[in-house]
Amino acid sequence: MHQLPQGTLIRRGDEAYERARLDAVWNERKPDRHPDVIVLARSELDVIAAVRLARAEGLRIGIRSGGHSWVGNGVRDGGMLLDLSRLTEVTVDPATRTATAQPAATGPALLQAAAPHGLFFPTGHAPTVGLGGFLLGGGYGWDSRHLGPACLGIQAVDAVLADGTLVHATDANHPALLWAARGSGPGFFGVVTRFHLALHPAPKRLLRTLHSYPLELRDEVLAWTYDTLELLPPEVEFSAKVGFVEGLDRHTVSVTATAFARDEDSEPLALLETAPFRDRALREVVSARTTMAELYSHADRMTPAGMRWALDGIWTDEPVDKVLDAARPLFDSAPDTTSHVLWMLWGGFPERADACWSSQAKLYLSPNAGWTDPAEDLLHERWAHGELAAIQHLSTGLQFSDNNVADRFDHGLSPANAGRLEEIRAVYDPDGLFRTYMTPAESTTAYAAAGPARTHRRSF
Repeated sequence: MHQLPQGTLIRRGDEAYERARLDAVWNERKPDRHPDVIVLARSELDVIAAVRLARAEGLRIGIRSGGHSWVGNGVRDGGMLLDLSRLTEVTVDPATRTATAQPAATGPALLQAAAPHGLFFPTGHAPTVGLGGFLLGGGYGWDSRHLGPACLGIQAVDAVLADGTLVHATDANHPALLWAARGSGPGFFGVVTRFHLALHPAPKRLLRTLHSYPLELRDEVLAWTYDTLELLPPEVEFSAKVGFVEGLDRHTVSVTATAFARDEDSEPLALLETAPFRDRALREVVSARTTMAELYSHADRMTPAGMRWALDGIWTDEPVDKVLDAARPLFDSAPDTTSHVLWMLWGGFPERADACWSSQAKLYLSPNAGWTDPAEDLLHERWAHGELAAIQHLSTGLQFSDNNVADRFDHGLSPANAGRLEEIRAVYDPDGLFRTYMTPAESTTAYAAAGPARTHRRSF
């Protein structure tokens, strides 16, 4: 074991190596990939030293912030795993309505610091997600239909570049770097040690409606939500989930709407009570006051810790009847576990010239496979990735937060933005020091119990 300025450097074969490797991934389905070196950074100085060490030893760098990458993108065979999970500092400046956050800071930590000043940020839905991967990957967070993806709130970043220098990058001095930071996900070519973020006025009220319906109403309910989205104000987050509900002991189609109301008088969720099948609800919560802590708790129960997970998803603008027809095998073959299909109504948000974030659509359709037995890995992977591959023709792209492009190839960025990203990478990281999107060759042996390599993979 070797010391850095404040952190720790662990080489393969050291006693602490395997624990550090496994701890780098939140998912219980751990990658069967082994870096040569793991750096547990505790400061910006550690990050600078780690990048310079990697250059000196010819080690390519994978990066972990909060560890919620479902595929463990930062954990690769060989090279260096740079673990930033100890960089958790958050500051808020109420005068300028801005915040700074280190990459492993969580959404609750940021919101707790902002709330006393009446400020808010569209943080990720799961409370244990690190802001680093969430922000770089686009950031579809709380109230993002109204405020936009979180990456558009990045005003600047402090980043260590491939030459080992630390820069404070803004749209004025490093516009191409900021463009890439706003949405390139695991393709970003640097180590962000601090994000500088624009905050928003906090909602005056948080309201939540939940209806669960019998599974035989699935297509009718999903079609109604699809057609109803445009009638709801953008401050309403709207989704459905098809899966097993413990309290009801059965599979249902559940509709959830959360309003981030900026006034005290409106009834932003009233439209949900007019659904033609409303009287058939098996359970209901109607426009109930809630808190961010409660919202985080609800979201956390959808993908609990301690399980093996495989996620995938597509964006689509296709007519709802076409989507439902194509997705029927996906819905009908869902494993009888905590697995579920998320039907997230997004609706689109204006893209910006200063952000590479792209590839979005009205609907995000996402199978979430959760299980505990390693012997069942291939079964659940085939459902999450294989059934979705069968409706690839409907896709306009994927979310970096849920996908590995080597499991099921799709565009995380528009083709034009993906091309520009590689041009910028060639300037900032000409030697390819930083790992980028995982390739099929790296992913075919991704998990020790995953079974035979899948044949539908392609590179990004």
